Amino acid sequence: MPAAFAESLLQRLTWEDLDRSHLRRLVEMARDEDLAGLGLRTRPRVSGDRSTASLLSPARAGRANLVARQDMVACGLGLLPLILTAYGGRATVQLRVRDGARLRAGTVVATLSGDPRTLLAAERVLLNFLQRLSGVATQTRRYVDALGPGRTRLLDTRKTTPGYRMLEKYAVACGGGWNHRLGLFDRVMLKDNHLALIGFGGGAGEGVPRLAAAVAAAKKASPDLPVEVEVDNLAQIPPVIAGGADVILLDNFTPARLRRALALIRGRVFTEASGGITLRSLPKLAGLGLDFVSTGALVHQSVWVDLGLDWHA
Repeated sequence: MPAAFAESLLQRLTWEDLDRSHLRRLVEMARDEDLAGLGLRTRPRVSGDRSTASLLSPARAGRANLVARQDMVACGLGLLPLILTAYGGRATVQLRVRDGARLRAGTVVATLSGDPRTLLAAERVLLNFLQRLSGVATQTRRYVDALGPGRTRLLDTRKTTPGYRMLEKYAVACGGGWNHRLGLFDRVMLKDNHLALIGFGGGAGEGVPRLAAAVAAAKKASPDLPVEVEVDNLAQIPPVIAGGADVILLDNFTPARLRRALALIRGRVFTEASGGITLRSLPKLAGLGLDFVSTGALVHQSVWVDLGLDWHA
């Protein structure tokens, strides 16, 4: 396989890969939900932080520490300056750790200083972003640790929150995982429904050459992209290889069937196992010789972590 293909199969988004204008839009949407009822058909007559505005004491400089309440992997810290800017820029942040760092409960993650009205108004939004993204990173680290060291790499999927895909995939990278295709644009992936369209149900007969031809046609149509094909039984493997696939995704194979599939493939293409991947099943897959294991659970089964703002007098 060309080196460019191999590199596209092993990618990790970095903070520099993310579009700042898109991040600002997400932050502004979150701000406007909180301050002005964005999403409601009828907006509130009076907007803003009514709670802080009700305080009679004059504003004074404030300072607060963002603190990890539990062990976690940090993620999303680069959003903090963008959030404070969206609330008027009358506050600053000093980061104490980096994204991807493993934190113990009680670790000070960042110190925020400035107009307390800004800090109070922005508090929930900044916590929502960081608790969510750090939750994905922490979940990913658990799965990476369960898989253990070795050749097999842990991948995410496209099962992400609409609009937040790149942030969530970045969080996976911070947790030690790797990013599968970012969208429909960067890989040809023929899944079960694509195979159904060409009338291949996985059995022997005339469907076999049809499957090989479909893979070959995909390779010809997109010579700049790797071609991956999902299979759910051993009979599909020979025609997929014959068609020139770069990756075979073995869907919902047991460890015993994976061994048989890998023996049949004999290293001629990259291999990926997916479906039913759990923390308990990962150690059983680690020594089989797979190139990749993918699961959407890194995102859709993650739980927000506990972060809080501790104010200083």
